[in-house]
Amino acid sequence: MTSHLVLGILNGDDIGHEIVPAAVSVTKAAAVITGLEIDWRPMPIGRSALDTHGSTFPEGTMETLAKMDGFILGPIGHQAYPKVPGAINPHPIMRKGFNLFANVRPTKSFPGLGAIHENIDLVIVRENNEGFQPDRNVVAGSGEFRPTEEMTISVRVITRTGSSRVAKAAFEIARQRKKRLTLVHKNTVFKLGCGMFVEECYRVGKEFPDVTIDEVIVDTMAMRLIRDPQSFDVIVTTNMFGDILTDEAAGLVGGLGMAPGLCIGEGNLAMAQATHGSAPDIAGKGIANPFAMIESTRMMIEWLGHNRGIPQAIEAAAIMEKAIASALANPATRTRDIKGTTDTKGMTEGIITALH
Repeated sequence: MTSHLVLGILNGDDIGHEIVPAAVSVTKAAAVITGLEIDWRPMPIGRSALDTHGSTFPEGTMETLAKMDGFILGPIGHQAYPKVPGAINPHPIMRKGFNLFANVRPTKSFPGLGAIHENIDLVIVRENNEGFQPDRNVVAGSGEFRPTEEMTISVRVITRTGSSRVAKAAFEIARQRKKRLTLVHKNTVFKLGCGMFVEECYRVGKEFPDVTIDEVIVDTMAMRLIRDPQSFDVIVTTNMFGDILTDEAAGLVGGLGMAPGLCIGEGNLAMAQATHGSAPDIAGKGIANPFAMIESTRMMIEWLGHNRGIPQAIEAAAIMEKAIASALANPATRTRDIKGTTDTKGMTEGIITALH
């Protein structure tokens, strides 16, 4: 049985150059303790790649990543890219190219960080490759177009395949947790689109008779996330709804710095990607909260451990989880945005110290 992983490092833009190295450092330390062998392979991406390779997503990147077990993708600040042919957004290309249809986004409250409620521990599984997002819901062209100056049309794509596969991913996660799954939709209005999504969720649910299913309309869900988030465990929803609700959920527990994410799909490759942006306003100051990136990487290591049958990876993820919680419990080893007194480096070092 192998204990070896090949992982790509793609820093991304702005604070990505600070928080991705932090995630790598913590993971390396945990790997040494557990005997997990990781072959780390840095790759160019983002604005720095545009300057050095003429493209934010250099040719051959997909082919190289396809040979790996997974990769860390730092935040991408594509809105600030210059209007030149080589400046493209890599996100949708990776998600669609590797069929990473499930975006797993946990939300957990930690004491003393300013969470609106205590005892929040839920996971939102967001469909990743269709829905309203025009950069990924069609094979060619765009899902958003303007026939006249007076009119813009946005197309929402819901498929039975897309709905059933993200539902299955969510059911599998629910089975590993409290065996409760909430379907979030708006079939009162989108009778065909959301109606199909709900139909497929219930159809897949027959394969998971041990998981209890309930439904919540999306606008009600937005309210209930504020009022009683503790009543939810695993939530599955479509792309745009998931995009909005996960940011709302992050606001409950300290902000986007506390919002990790893992992209998985039908294949064996995983992408660790924090759900926040590249925060150019604080880039280079060394104050960015590295939690979301570190936790995203920890989730990837854990998922690969189970997927590949690597006990050293599962153990590494477990000790990372305890060390992260230990660092978050101490104001001296957490960043100022979550009521701490240190910076990115101090928090990273605090987690590494807690590993031992």
